[in-house]
Amino acid sequence: MTYAWEAAVEAQIRAAVERGEFDNLPGAGRPIPGRNLPYDEQWWIKGLLEREKISAEALLPTPLLLRKRAERLPEEVRDLPTEAAVRACAQELNTQIVAWLRTPTGPRVVVRPVDVDAVVGQWRAARARPVPDTAGVGEVPERRARRRWWRRAFRR
Repeated sequence: MTYAWEAAVEAQIRAAVERGEFDNLPGAGRPIPGRNLPYDEQWWIKGLLEREKISAEALLPTPLLLRKRAERLPEEVRDLPTEAAVRACAQELNTQIVAWLRTPTGPRVVVRPVDVDAVVGQWRAARARPVPDTAGVGEVPERRARRRWWRRAFRR
């Protein structure tokens, strides 16, 4: 009985080859990728992440994702234009953290809400730092000094 089934499958494959359904397949004539590498149990997960261009962080549990986002919050808000936008971003993260704290899932990891005022203070401090004067390279020294005075006089 097994032989009859195998013969039917072989006949279908032979017919598909005769019709040319296996011609011009992607990867034809090239070696199988990863053939000489040692066996990895999670090869398919790594392949999916690479193929779909998904960050490995997407596989982390929720508390670790929230903690990483809280650590990166100052860089995340650095380019926001207004204090209200910075506060909204920090509040949105706090909302997610509080929602997770109410019904924790995953590993027990300490995740605390961020201090919104501290984030805003860091944002203000980063904006107050002087920008290096690269536009004045090659200018006459008097014109460069005038430009610096103008920037200091009308800084927000």
